[in-house]
Amino acid sequence: MSSSEYPLAPDPALEWTGAKRHYDLVKEFVVALIAVAILAVVLAAVFSSPDEKPVTIAGWANAAPSDFLATALSELDGTSGTAGYGPPYTSGAGASQNVIGGLSLQRLVGARIPVNPAKVFIFDPLSVPAQSDPRLAAALRAYVAAPGAQQQRWTDAYTKALPRIRFKAGAPVLPSGSYGPVATLMSGILNQARSGGLDGALISTGRFYQSDYTKPMLFLADGSYLSSLAAKQNLLGEQWGMMNETGNYPGQPWLWLYTFWYQVPPFSTSDNADAQIWAIMMLLSVAFVAIPFIPGVRSIPRYIPLYRLIWRDYYRIAEQEQGAPGNGATSAGTPP
Repeated sequence: MSSSEYPLAPDPALEWTGAKRHYDLVKEFVVALIAVAILAVVLAAVFSSPDEKPVTIAGWANAAPSDFLATALSELDGTSGTAGYGPPYTSGAGASQNVIGGLSLQRLVGARIPVNPAKVFIFDPLSVPAQSDPRLAAALRAYVAAPGAQQQRWTDAYTKALPRIRFKAGAPVLPSGSYGPVATLMSGILNQARSGGLDGALISTGRFYQSDYTKPMLFLADGSYLSSLAAKQNLLGEQWGMMNETGNYPGQPWLWLYTFWYQVPPFSTSDNADAQIWAIMMLLSVAFVAIPFIPGVRSIPRYIPLYRLIWRDYYRIAEQEQGAPGNGATSAGTPP
């Protein structure tokens, strides 16, 4: 029996009998696209972007030269946060962070991004201007050639003089002391930073694209300038920073569950909070994925039928057509 012998007739109940009019979908799309594009350009011009200008080392050195010099000196003598952080930047013991169940995630990863603070932040950048500055080149050679104990005496003397440092025409002026070549090195790195040369030196990799900002970010994080700016914008961890936005703009409220843990003990006072909270979030994520397999939890919708409130129109219409439950009719099932 072929379908041609018994053609399928359209169901009259499904035919539209109301008014009809021509509709150009492409025209509607083009008009909507142009309207949205114009609106986006106008709003962007009026309100601009909520993002702040990027923080640079040049801006730091010009705005807070004392903090910059203190940070540069800590990189030189190995007392900075980066120098003592441990893996993945240095091979030392590192901070007591990222430990779960006695297992150190830092040591497990190892020094995958090796950073020698004195070499990376001081010696290598200064080797560029030293090519045209004999005094700076001599200071570099003198410091590198000196014994460790002598280097320590020079940096200790400079550290003690930091609270009394003054700036004259932008140049640091120190009280009398035995600073050796350290005074010249610090003055040189400050001048290089103020000119923007240090920003470029720290991201230079010899590749075509210079997009690795690990070194400048570590240097900025070792000082207090960046954290002070973050505090003013309420972006610190104890200020719910991960769900904030700069200025008076709304942030990312869906991150509240993650940043919530940083606000409550024992995590708010723990040096190992990052690893602890990460572990908690992983457990919560696994539990969320496993909800359909957890007895009792998966049956909550049966005990608390909120779905009937959400699909109330469906159930009202279905029960009207089939009769209310208890009158011999079968109640409607859950919609797909």
